[in-house]
Amino acid sequence: MKQLEPEKDYTVELGLDEPDDATAIAARLARDLGTTPSAMPPLEVRKRSIDARHGRVRFHVVVGAVTSGELGGAPVRDVTGEPVIVVGGGPAGLFCAYELARAGIRSIVIDRGKPVQARRRDLKGLTQHGRVDPDSNYCFGEGGAGTYSDGKLYTRSHKRGDIRDVIEILAVYGAPHEILVDARPHIGSNKLPKVITAIRERLEKAGCEFRFGARVTELVVRDGKAIGVRLGGGELLGRAVVLATGHSARDVHDLLQHAGVRLEAKPFAMGVRIEHPQPLIDRMQYGRAAGHVKLPAAPYKLAFTPADGRGAFSFCMCPGGWIVPAATEPDGVVVNGMSLSRRDSPYANSGLVVAISLEDLQRLGLTGPLGGVELQRRLERAAAIAGGGDLRAPATRATDFVRGKASSTVPATSYEPGLAATDVGAVLDATGLPLAQRLREALPVFDKQMRGYLTEEAVLVGVESRTSSPVRVPRDQASLQSPDVAALYPCGEGAGFAGGIVSAALDGIRVARAIVALAREP
Repeated sequence: MKQLEPEKDYTVELGLDEPDDATAIAARLARDLGTTPSAMPPLEVRKRSIDARHGRVRFHVVVGAVTSGELGGAPVRDVTGEPVIVVGGGPAGLFCAYELARAGIRSIVIDRGKPVQARRRDLKGLTQHGRVDPDSNYCFGEGGAGTYSDGKLYTRSHKRGDIRDVIEILAVYGAPHEILVDARPHIGSNKLPKVITAIRERLEKAGCEFRFGARVTELVVRDGKAIGVRLGGGELLGRAVVLATGHSARDVHDLLQHAGVRLEAKPFAMGVRIEHPQPLIDRMQYGRAAGHVKLPAAPYKLAFTPADGRGAFSFCMCPGGWIVPAATEPDGVVVNGMSLSRRDSPYANSGLVVAISLEDLQRLGLTGPLGGVELQRRLERAAAIAGGGDLRAPATRATDFVRGKASSTVPATSYEPGLAATDVGAVLDATGLPLAQRLREALPVFDKQMRGYLTEEAVLVGVESRTSSPVRVPRDQASLQSPDVAALYPCGEGAGFAGGIVSAALDGIRVARAIVALAREP
């Protein structure tokens, strides 16, 4: 008979009706250990995932003996002293301010957009009226792009302890506690705004300051050191500047170049969104178990890697979600995906994108550090023209797309501004790169991986161009400061060091720790 070790994780396999049944979990683990359920100590679930391989759906649940300890790690302290100026109120900036407050260091967080609740009115203007506010939209405002585009928390980062710290902080401030155990944690765009607000209010109570509707127009540099920023209402000065703007703050690139900060082009990806009926995806993934009350809307992940290395892959898949307008400029159309906590939309959507290399940019003559931004703009403007205005998006049935033809009609969609039936392939060809060709090669491969994926019920919606920043702001690996301007800390997605809510939050924490370490030096 094996003894249950207090600090060890144990995995048990459960049926569809058992993942929340503590008695069934204890009985299954007791059987595996060769003991009786009555001999088991109190157990806690540490991770839960779904295994749908080989046509049999079951749950894998990682459990262990109940441990003591408070969620949220080190607490926030009252802050004092000369502030750190944090530009950007997304996850990188917010978690940077939070980590600084744990060390008692004051910060002033500034964001060009509005507080998270006030953003809702501007999002309504986007979805219902095709009106783009360049400072308040799905990309800009408190909480950043992730706030109203799903709140997915999974990441490829390997900093496990820090990941747990981020997840616990979110749970402490109101996120569902399921995120602590789900293999693919997700908050939902209906719940994440309240979590963001709660974190900000706690920081304000500790003495941090938040300023919204504050667009930075210049980096203030004296004697080679960043000491603040210039806003419309004057200068805001401090001990250091953290640049935590998101991947779409294109005007920030200009002010950095003006301040003598180097920029570098980096690889990224562009393509379309593909939308299916969610029940169709459920049947592909779950088989006969589709529709079971314990099963969530099914996700998927697909990749096509040909010999030449120009891959196509799914990105930011949103089960039970909506396609939303993510434009930040009035002459372009950009789409993204989101879902609410229940993921109960009748649609599933995912980015379907193709990798863009630095060699691609060079072949197009886009050789400067902002070449990728120019390529994004070309595609977004082509999509706006093809859509016909008011943020309508060009769309093509997947079956028509692989045949290289336009669609005369398209299925019903979750995209509120509406779709224009056309040839999305022609829009992609406006880049001068074989993006449409590569997606036409990928879709039949994806159909073999998920039988029924290539169907006339699926529609390709253009364009998904903001997968990540096409620009990197270099920083020293040790100090995390810019090599060109001291006390300037490039951070998060916009600086090219993150991709998603958790990775951006992790980078914000890392930058804060670098600032704290420097402040403690004799």
